[in-house]
Amino acid sequence: MIRGQRHVSVAVRRPDGGISTMCKPLGALFIGRPRRIPLIRGVVALVETLTLGMRALSYSANVAAEAEGVEIGKGAIAGMIVVSLTFAIGLFFLVPVFASSPFEGAFGSDITSNIIEGAIRLSLFLVYIVLIGRMKDIRRVFMYHGAEHMTVHVQEHAEPLTVDNVRKYSTAHPRCGTAFLLVVMVVAVLAFVFVPRDPFWWLIASRIVFVPLIAAVSYEVIRWSGRNTGNSWVRMITGPSLALQALTTREPDDDQIEIAIAAMEVAVDADEGREPAASLTEPAEQSASNGLTSGAS
Repeated sequence: MIRGQRHVSVAVRRPDGGISTMCKPLGALFIGRPRRIPLIRGVVALVETLTLGMRALSYSANVAAEAEGVEIGKGAIAGMIVVSLTFAIGLFFLVPVFASSPFEGAFGSDITSNIIEGAIRLSLFLVYIVLIGRMKDIRRVFMYHGAEHMTVHVQEHAEPLTVDNVRKYSTAHPRCGTAFLLVVMVVAVLAFVFVPRDPFWWLIASRIVFVPLIAAVSYEVIRWSGRNTGNSWVRMITGPSLALQALTTREPDDDQIEIAIAAMEVAVDADEGREPAASLTEPAEQSASNGLTSGAS
């Protein structure tokens, strides 16, 4: 999935080897004034990510299932996302609360238990990333993740979108979702250090209610670091985020790079008012001869 300036595109490898693409204009909420207001834009970006992610997941799942004549409804995808979000909040925000409860009141304040809670949260996050990275299907997803980043690098350097050009770049990117998640975890540690742990209902509620605010602040941190990547001290601060991407990206194969290029070309064409290339919907053996990866103008 590639988010352009005014459109979002998704490219998926079909069961017959061809490439199917979907391109939709972004809603007014995602490109309008709220997206330019500090902090508010972070919440908007979070809503956008969930919304676009659900659409992309629904589209890709249905393309994969088309050979069996099965259609996966939006309700099923939405339900899965709700379950996933509930699991994420429970594992990364609530489990650390209960795990750190034995340390409450240590040294005469809640600061120690809150710091321990944050350390547990970061540890759970890192262990979770490492464990899911051992799954075969997730490793393949991480390869597509790497292809996406590499292709974005090519586009940002205004180079032709070819497999050879994509191969020159790193799978890490400063505006990665993984970097965002790590920043969320760090900001959460800082945000909750001085939050009282009594009464108990507030201890639990605060870990949920503050999630949008933490995401908003984290988004501003990512934007700021992205604008100042030339500074050595900024690179030092963002180093852990880039290092973490070694866990969530893998070197892609050429087929995966072609998918990333196709998504980028469709998004760029849509933003510039052009129709996507017809070759993007042809079988793989035909698209190769038609210059699928020859580059976008």
